[in-house]
Amino acid sequence: MTQEPQTPAAGEPDVCGDPAPAAPAPAPAAAREVGRAPAQDRDARLPAWLVEHPLTAGWAWAGFWAALIVADEFLDLAGWSWYVLVGMAALPTLLASIALLHATPRRYLKPRRDSVLGHFFVRFLALIAAFLVWGVSVVMSASISTTVQSLVGESEREVTAVGFNLLLAGIPLVVSVLWLAFIIRCAWFLRRLRGWRQVPKSGTVPKKFLRGSPRLKRVVVGLAHPGLLLVAGLGTSVLAFLLGSVELTLNVLK
Repeated sequence: MTQEPQTPAAGEPDVCGDPAPAAPAPAPAAAREVGRAPAQDRDARLPAWLVEHPLTAGWAWAGFWAALIVADEFLDLAGWSWYVLVGMAALPTLLASIALLHATPRRYLKPRRDSVLGHFFVRFLALIAAFLVWGVSVVMSASISTTVQSLVGESEREVTAVGFNLLLAGIPLVVSVLWLAFIIRCAWFLRRLRGWRQVPKSGTVPKKFLRGSPRLKRVVVGLAHPGLLLVAGLGTSVLAFLLGSVELTLNVLK
C-alpha cells in the first residue's frame, strides 16, 4: 500500500529541507472594523432631510445658482463669472452622475428594442444635421471674412489679428456646445439606467456602488437624476449663453 504524503506542520522542514510556511493568524475583528468606522461615521453624519429628499435639495441648489446667473446680468460682474455660476449650479448633480455612470457596467443598461430600420434612420438624420452644420459654418465663414475686410481694409496683418481675436472669442462658444452635448449624453444614459424616479427600483443601480454607505448612496443616486442634470447643466448653460456670450462675440467685431 502507498501512503499519501503528509503536509508538514507549520515551522517543520518539508521534503526539500525548507521550513513550511506558518498558517496566517486570523485578523482580530477590531482590526477589520478600523477601516469601516470612518466611512460609517461620515455616512451617519449626513442630514436626515438630505437623505430623504436628495432630489428636492438638488432642485433648490440649481434654482439658487440660476437666480445668481440672472442677477449677474444686472450686477455686471466679471465676464467669466457666469462660467463659475454655471459650474456651481451643475456641480452636485454632475459629480453624482459621473460617479454613478463610472461605477455602472454597460451590461446594466437595458438593451434597446428599436429595429434595424430605426437604427439606420437615426444615423441618416445625424448625417443630414452634420451637413447642415457644415453648410452654416461655410456661409458664416464667408460672411465673417467679408465683414473683416470691410472693417480693417486690405492689411494682411490686421486681418490676421482680427481673425485670431474671432478665434479666441469662438472658443467659449465651442466649449459651451461640447458641454451641452456631454450633459445630454449623460442624461440619456441616466434615463436608461435609473429612470425618472427620485428613488429608482431595486436592481437598476449596481449593488457594489457605495455598499458600505447606504445613506450616501441614496443621496448620490437621488442627485444623479436625468431631469436635474438637464436643468442644472443644460438649462443654466443656455441661460448664461443667451445673457452674455453673444454680446462677447459681437464686441470683437466692433
